[in-house]
Amino acid sequence: MSGKLYVVGTPIGNLSDFSPRAIETLRKVDFIAAEDTRVTVKLLNHFEINKPMLAYYEHNKMQRGGDIIARLLSGEDCALVSDAGMPAISDPGEDLVRMCHENGIPVESVPGPSALITALAISGMKSGRFCFEGFLSVNKPSRRAHLAELQKETRTMIFYEAPHKLPATLCDMLEVFGDRNITLVRELTKLHEEVIRTTLSGAAEMYGDEVKPRGEYVLIVEGFDPDTEGHAYTLEEAVEMAKGYMKEGSPASMAAKTAAADTGFKKGDIYKLLINEK
Repeated sequence: MSGKLYVVGTPIGNLSDFSPRAIETLRKVDFIAAEDTRVTVKLLNHFEINKPMLAYYEHNKMQRGGDIIARLLSGEDCALVSDAGMPAISDPGEDLVRMCHENGIPVESVPGPSALITALAISGMKSGRFCFEGFLSVNKPSRRAHLAELQKETRTMIFYEAPHKLPATLCDMLEVFGDRNITLVRELTKLHEEVIRTTLSGAAEMYGDEVKPRGEYVLIVEGFDPDTEGHAYTLEEAVEMAKGYMKEGSPASMAAKTAAADTGFKKGDIYKLLINEK
């Protein structure tokens, strides 16, 4: 008889969010498959849990996944954990869970915190229908292509983003989506938890060259509104729109970029007229 894989959610910041059932599960399994054993050992030490661990992450998942399946088939029980939140969500644990199902190994959930759901709940954005898009590529063309596919997505969109990539991502979102509403959530459940409700232009300006983002971010972006699609702008209207952004404090280049995203005209054409009028 095979063992069982337990998919165990871990705290996304505050250790008090770790459930009694999750603690009990980690204590009773034979071993733990962890995304980063250096991170998980801190959790285990805090709750005085002593269990053997093995690292299971993106770059070793093929070989290590086979090892875990073999041990499960031999009758051992395994707990799968990520560094934070629910495993198998934008995480290589997805492959291990699939392999268990393919091999007839039972999989049981021990649910815990999830950054994407927690962020959505406190974002103030529409939550009736949403889609999770995970991390965008660090490669600019790939990132832009991904966003272009979502340009007409009407559901609220949720993204994960690392701090060093945030400024470029916000600028790309502004160019592709136009100036929509966005909520940025960082440091969830931690001491410096922050929820910022603004627009894409405001966020792009906020995280310019002088501001260094800190902590992992969840981005909640407003979906496409079909009712706005039919409005046709003239180039003159686009320039006036850019002037309005400049009055609000945006530099000419950023104002032209935002107006271009709003109207469909090229940023260079708008910028040229802005400069000439000066």
